[in-house]
Amino acid sequence: MQIENYIKNRVDDQIEWYDKKSQVAQKWYKRIQIIEIISAAIIPILVPYAVCGNIFSVCVAALGALIAILETVCRLYKFHENWIQYRTTAELLKYHKYLFLTHSAPYNTEEESVENVFVRNIESIISSENNTWKALQTNTKQDADEN
Repeated sequence: MQIENYIKNRVDDQIEWYDKKSQVAQKWYKRIQIIEIISAAIIPILVPYAVCGNIFSVCVAALGALIAILETVCRLYKFHENWIQYRTTAELLKYHKYLFLTHSAPYNTEEESVENVFVRNIESIISSENNTWKALQTNTKQDADEN
C-alpha cells in the first residue's frame, strides 16, 4: 500500500470520524447541560406558588425528575468524556500527519530544514494548547462532579 493511500484511506478517515464524533458528543453534552441549568433555575421560581397537588407542585417535581434523568443519560453515554477524548485523538492524528507530510522529526532521516523546525514548533504549540484544553475540561468536569 502506498503511503498516500494509507493517509487518505486510513488517517484522514480516522481524523474525520473522531472529529465528527467529538462534535456530536459536544452538542449533546451542551444541550443536556443547558436544559439542566434552565430546569434548575425555574424550580426556585415555581416553589413559592406550589401548593400540594396544584400544577406548580407537579411542575417542580417534573423538573426535578427531568434533571435527574438528563444527568443519568449524560453519565451513561459519557458525552463529556467522549467529546474530550475524541477531540484529543483527532488533534493528535492531525499532529502526526502534518509532521509526516512535512518530513519533520521524528519522520525524517536527514537533518531538519528551517521549514521542518517551524512546522514542528507550530505543531508543538498547537498540541500543547490541546493538552491544556483537555486538562481544563477534565478538571472542570471533576470539580462539577465533586459539588
